[in-house]
Amino acid sequence: MNSEEEKYMLRCIQLAQNGLCNVAPNPMVGAVIVCDGKIIGEGYHAHYGEAHAEVNAIRSVKEASLLRHSTIYVSLEPCSHYGKTPPCADLIIEKQIPRIVIGCQDPFSRVAGRGIQKLKDAGREVTVGVLEAECRQLIRRFITFHTLRRPYITLKWAESSDRFIDISRTDGKPVILSSPLTSMLVHKKRAEHSAILVGTHTAKLDNPNLNVRHWCGHSPVRIVLDRKQTLSSGMHLFDGSVPTLVFTETPHASLPNVEYLSVSDYRQNILPAIMETMYTRGLQSLLVEGGSQTLQSFIDAGLWDEIFVEEAPCLLHSGIKAPEIGDKYPFTREYSFSRSFRHYTAAGNSQ
Repeated sequence: MNSEEEKYMLRCIQLAQNGLCNVAPNPMVGAVIVCDGKIIGEGYHAHYGEAHAEVNAIRSVKEASLLRHSTIYVSLEPCSHYGKTPPCADLIIEKQIPRIVIGCQDPFSRVAGRGIQKLKDAGREVTVGVLEAECRQLIRRFITFHTLRRPYITLKWAESSDRFIDISRTDGKPVILSSPLTSMLVHKKRAEHSAILVGTHTAKLDNPNLNVRHWCGHSPVRIVLDRKQTLSSGMHLFDGSVPTLVFTETPHASLPNVEYLSVSDYRQNILPAIMETMYTRGLQSLLVEGGSQTLQSFIDAGLWDEIFVEEAPCLLHSGIKAPEIGDKYPFTREYSFSRSFRHYTAAGNSQ
């Protein structure tokens, strides 16, 4: 592999990450234009519905005549169809850019190699597969959504050193295991996901907002599991500030910005119903912040892609046990703000 190509592709990946909270359901993409060994243009997809990375990179070039002697590097195959914006492959051809280096092919069925072929048919030199694994990792949520037809699922919880997530309680305040700084990181993760989910028990005990207050970004769609619809309409979840989906057996209420979705054979069908609903509505990623039972149901069903566990330096001695992941999934240990985190990845789901 050409080290120069890798250098510029790595820059594409760095640029693409700037769109993390704003481009879904589109993928994050970065582009770099190089002429005579110098970068003359850069761009990334900044907001859904707006210009793609290639367009922004081309617009940033001050001397348009240099494009005819340049190479454009892009982390994902240029689109070849009309969506919210015109095809990027057509723009590259129009601007007479002779060489295109691509990180990975687009898994989206309306592209899936068509952009590459269009560029080749126009006589352009096309190289595909530079830092391919890294480029696919960048868009893992997009790949999971379009190949597995379900959202990319992240599970998250905090646990004590003796692996409890809370004391046993019927009311009152929960044990606070996260620090103010790690709580901020939770809000960062919320801003990075399309939807967030909790179960009935957690909703009753904690009355959570499930919005983004301590980070910049959009609050995710709230998903609430309420089989018998026993949750009070006065809870924060139903304040109408964020679109909220409630999965239940027998809907019998109507609240502003809250949608009740009936699920027959609730125990058996609830997870498939959530997956189907999110897919059909284009909700590409899901953060599960539920209690132990809800989290364990996703683990047991194999419906997860990443798990983040915050390890709090305290002992609870008894209470609600943390979910069990099993020992077949290796994990990496991360450190942030004097806290240790275990990060699990379900290998193979999106690669």
